[in-house]
Amino acid sequence: MNKLNEKIKGVNLGNWLVLERWMNPAMFRGTEALDEYHLPRMMKPEIYEERIRTHRNEYICERDFSRIASWGFNLLRIPVPFFIFGDVEPFIGCIEELDKAFAWAEAYGLKILIDLHTAPGCQNAFDNGGMQNILTFTQDENDVPFVYSVLTRLAERYRDRKALWGIQILNEPVVEEVYDRMHLADRTVTNDPELMAKSKPLTLEFLKEFYTEAYDRMRPILKDDQYIVFHDAFIMTAWKDFMRDERFYNVVLDTHQYLMMLDWADQAGKEAYDVFLENVGKDIEEMEQYFPVVCGEWCVNNKIAADIEDKSEQKEYYRYICDKQLEQWNKGSGYIYWSYKTLFDTVNGGMAHTNAWDLGRTRDLGWFTD
Repeated sequence: MNKLNEKIKGVNLGNWLVLERWMNPAMFRGTEALDEYHLPRMMKPEIYEERIRTHRNEYICERDFSRIASWGFNLLRIPVPFFIFGDVEPFIGCIEELDKAFAWAEAYGLKILIDLHTAPGCQNAFDNGGMQNILTFTQDENDVPFVYSVLTRLAERYRDRKALWGIQILNEPVVEEVYDRMHLADRTVTNDPELMAKSKPLTLEFLKEFYTEAYDRMRPILKDDQYIVFHDAFIMTAWKDFMRDERFYNVVLDTHQYLMMLDWADQAGKEAYDVFLENVGKDIEEMEQYFPVVCGEWCVNNKIAADIEDKSEQKEYYRYICDKQLEQWNKGSGYIYWSYKTLFDTVNGGMAHTNAWDLGRTRDLGWFTD
């Protein structure tokens, strides 16, 4: 098993090139669109183009890279959509923005993990996959070949860039066990009932074949010291027998861990959080025997802290939760915070708890400890 040369201390540039409505509701104003797939379908083309180009130009710029580097971070995970190359209507591509990101990263000594965050038809039924409560990836015979083509084109375009740390095959695909556990079939809110009715989860068998084929296509293109990353599909220990042949190298396992999963299940509580995180830490230690494990998404958001009214007490608990999580992530090969920023007016608009998702605000408020 290959160890990383350096522990990852990273942050996600969420909601820049892949939109998530909850992170910036103003992008969706005047429409009933729940996700990025439906946004251009519910907006006049000229308004959509102006709005998304303005967003991409203003949401992230060079000074953000300088700021992140000044914090001592070494990696940026950049979510990108399957239409990044501008070859899927009605979407507008964003490869030029990724080109700029590489130039900025190289100027400030940062590495980039390109994360394919969405797939045709959506791979997880989450808005971060592009389609809220819809999961139809693989149902069109062109879906999987198209994803392979996007991955290989990204590898070819950036393999010679100094900032390229690696490429992540696909963000958060959902398999049967997780689909049932999260009761995704019971959800009813959607922009497209017909598509939602066709939704069904992926299988772990498919996902292993899909990851292997993606590896085989990218590995000959990428340099030997560049990494290929795969997500654990929310079942971290299911991958012990995966990619064990000698031909597989510089493969990284990505796991995403959020306390909100306990909150949603009405299990919020200090003891429950502690037990959950300690168990995750044990799984990370176990899986480090097989792959470098990076916690590619996490944050300090939790219901207990959000409900505390005393600011000093609230700060103390956020710091406790941050320390407790970092302790577990550092049993592996590092972490990547979600996310660098959100766009909320938490003073006039409420939702102060959303500060916990914003790395800049958590640092300013003293909640994030490193």
